[in-house]
Amino acid sequence: MAFISSSMGYLLLLIYGIFMIAITYFFARWKKYKTIQGFLVAERNVKWWLGATSIAASWIWAPALFVSVQMAYEKGLPGIFWFTLPNIIALALFIFLAPKIREKLPNGYTLPQWIRYKLKSEKVHKIYLFPYFFYQLMAVTVQLFAGGSLLYLLTGIPLITAMIIIALIVLIYSFISGLESSIVTDFVQFILIILGVVIVVPWAIANAGGWSSVSAGFGGLSGQFRNIFDPGVAFSFGIVTAIGLISGAISDQQYWQRAFAIKKKNLVPSFLFGAIMFGIVPIVLSSLGFLAANGSLGISLPANTDVSMIGVITVTHLLPTIAIALFVVMLLSALMSTLDSGLNATSSLFVTDVIKYSNKEREVWAKVDNGQPLTKEEENIGKHLDKKGVFYSKVAMLGITILGFLVALAATYIPGFGLKHLWWIFNTIAACVVVPTVLSLYWDRLDARGVFWGVLIAFVVGVPLFIYGNIIDNPAWIVGASLFIILVSTLFCLAMPRKKIQNSIS
Repeated sequence: MAFISSSMGYLLLLIYGIFMIAITYFFARWKKYKTIQGFLVAERNVKWWLGATSIAASWIWAPALFVSVQMAYEKGLPGIFWFTLPNIIALALFIFLAPKIREKLPNGYTLPQWIRYKLKSEKVHKIYLFPYFFYQLMAVTVQLFAGGSLLYLLTGIPLITAMIIIALIVLIYSFISGLESSIVTDFVQFILIILGVVIVVPWAIANAGGWSSVSAGFGGLSGQFRNIFDPGVAFSFGIVTAIGLISGAISDQQYWQRAFAIKKKNLVPSFLFGAIMFGIVPIVLSSLGFLAANGSLGISLPANTDVSMIGVITVTHLLPTIAIALFVVMLLSALMSTLDSGLNATSSLFVTDVIKYSNKEREVWAKVDNGQPLTKEEENIGKHLDKKGVFYSKVAMLGITILGFLVALAATYIPGFGLKHLWWIFNTIAACVVVPTVLSLYWDRLDARGVFWGVLIAFVVGVPLFIYGNIIDNPAWIVGASLFIILVSTLFCLAMPRKKIQNSIS
């Protein structure tokens, strides 16, 4: 049953799409974004406040919007605690990691590029590309899956149609200027997210009877989870979530891309304020989950509706149509901010780590990055290189969008498979490379052999164990598999150190 008419839903999408495309066209379209440096890293000139809002908005994606409310609804106070704290820590870690990689590889573009330079191994570089591309595929899939489900639930717009419209809007403005389009629209989208949160959530609480109605749901749906440090929730949800979220951020090219794009002196404030601004959103939204858990309000999920939509159902139960429309705009802003970041991260990986270049092209690219003068011949090569890079950036964006759409479509037909499962699986894939990634920045003796075997065994053994644990719904298996992945990748790196220390790249 739709809560907004389909015609209003289409109108909202049309107005929203035109607005975002116009913002990009007027504020992020200039000739430098026809270059590789402009399209992929925004000329490495992003201000701290734009960087902070972009970081926060990109991390406020489907799990932050839907899984956070679901955890408050199902697991009460400890559920939202174990969701929010690791999320903030995951972003805050880049206060240390971002300046470090800029020190090591000042003109870099991707984390796998750094791994190839650091370890001098094409084999390790290739195995690294799998989780990095897979993470972006899942990021695109999750946003389309959640956005399509949201619009279908609220407006009755067919799921496939909704996913296609969302994808087209983001593709159009992302094609205009690459990462800069993402950063500029992130700023506007973050404002819309905050407006939605500060208007809709207090309004819902007031209509539900005030703060006492929220506190009545602190124990979750069962009422038994009022202890924020509940050991059962910490074991079954907290450990896996902490590993997954921290691994996910560190293994997400979206944040390494921003680490290379933000002015070097602005990296720390950007990631610090980005982490803080992100934390506000799931904490406030969790109130919707607590309200839904309050049995006296009579809020329940419609048949065949994924439990992650409980926050949306709460809003539709308590508020009028105008508030629901505002809530839709807020949710779409958060989903699209991550979707465009996923497209741009994919383009940087594809152009930097997959496309082949001649030795002369690489030489010219390096000269441009270092600000060195070019000969007439090199200028011509540079122009061709820029056209090639921007073209393949757009090819990558289109390709990952189509793949993400197909995976999202397939996920809708798997019984019992929801947003939480998608989220956990791609975070677990990311966990396979998180330890080698951190060690690559801080330990000179890291060797390609240890990274290769540790990551390979984590993939081949740990990930299937994790998936099996989810299939049988056994917390011990799920936690054990997550810990195994971290342990085995760490042990192989430490057991096979480089015999001779080489100097880091500068």
